[in-house]
Amino acid sequence: MAAPVDLELKKAFTELQAKVIDTQQKVKLADIQIEQLSKTKKHAHLTDTEVMMLVDETRMYEGVGRMFILQSKGVIHNQLLEKQRIAEEKIKELEDQRNQSTELGNLPHFARGNLGRNTSAKAKHGDFQNLVTQSNSPLLY
Repeated sequence: MAAPVDLELKKAFTELQAKVIDTQQKVKLADIQIEQLSKTKKHAHLTDTEVMMLVDETRMYEGVGRMFILQSKGVIHNQLLEKQRIAEEKIKELEDQRNQSTELGNLPHFARGNLGRNTSAKAKHGDFQNLVTQSNSPLLY
């Protein structure tokens, strides 16, 4: 009777471990995207700062594909502000998604990286610590 329980625990642990790995990958991807959007926002802000210091009659060109189109200072300024606003919205969305992904309050202690540290937490039919030490698969944290 102990063997089926161990197999059930091992299967549950493997599934939970896969979820943790998937969540970690999503968080890393969100961090990379947030970093890129922050750079885009900063670049647009710095460019806008420089554009606003120029005289209103300065000829400004917007790159469109392989050509440049003459634009007014106001149009360029509005485009840069819009670019900053969009980047800020996307950053906020990604941070919200990342925070939802990293909420680990309802996961067992071993899924949060505390495996082996809290030996008082027992499963219904056995100890997850024993399951892990008997498992042939390495922990991927």
